[in-house]
Amino acid sequence: MKPLQIVVCIKQVPDPEGPVDAFKVDSDAKRIIPVGIPPVINPFDENALEAAIYIKETYGGKVTAISLGEKLAQPVLRKALAAGADELILLVDQHFKDLDSGSTAYVLSEAIRRTGGYDLIMTGRQAGDWDFGVTGLLLAEMLRIPSVNLARKLDRKEDGIWVEKLTRDGYELVKAPMPALITVSNEVGELRYISIRALQSVRAKPVKVYGAEDLDLDIQRLATRQILDLFPFQGQRECRFIEGDSNQLKGENLALKLREDRVI
Repeated sequence: MKPLQIVVCIKQVPDPEGPVDAFKVDSDAKRIIPVGIPPVINPFDENALEAAIYIKETYGGKVTAISLGEKLAQPVLRKALAAGADELILLVDQHFKDLDSGSTAYVLSEAIRRTGGYDLIMTGRQAGDWDFGVTGLLLAEMLRIPSVNLARKLDRKEDGIWVEKLTRDGYELVKAPMPALITVSNEVGELRYISIRALQSVRAKPVKVYGAEDLDLDIQRLATRQILDLFPFQGQRECRFIEGDSNQLKGENLALKLREDRVI
């Protein structure tokens, strides 16, 4: 089988594992402001990157990582190179601020068309900040290639890419001809451990940076997210003790209370 040209889309997000009180909500500006939270690669995109590197190591090929944003931190995104990606492309421009999913897919599609060909495009199932989960599928539509979402396992065969696609009750086995786009879920596995030495070794590796003019984009097609309202959660906490003469009765009373509150 011939080596594959694989493109992985990775997004820079504030660390979703940060404490809740480190995220401030500006209701007037309709923005969430991370305070003291470092940027990281979106965790689901790390799953996609791991799957791409595994396919490359198993069947041969090249992995190109692409990231889009207004202000991207190269030290953060070079982690993709340290993990095993062969090339990193950053799409950086003032016009790329707060793009909606359709516009993000449009910019990515134009960049991917300039990579010199591809067999497989991989993205995370959703982003760790807005959780829309549609950019990958929109990207496939714009490139006019088949797509499979929510992949928990992938395998390359002579007749295409075979994907175990998550469903509510288990999974489906789906075959897609290549080129194809796959959105990857966390069941694929976490990104491999990256040593400090590996991170240091890619410091001097060249990174391609493109802006809107380089991609010859139609700026009129770019639209930002339209947020109607944004406010912090104002709910109140209430502690209740479940009584009962025995552990069994306490359990039954707890179940009744949870049902009453529509938790179960």
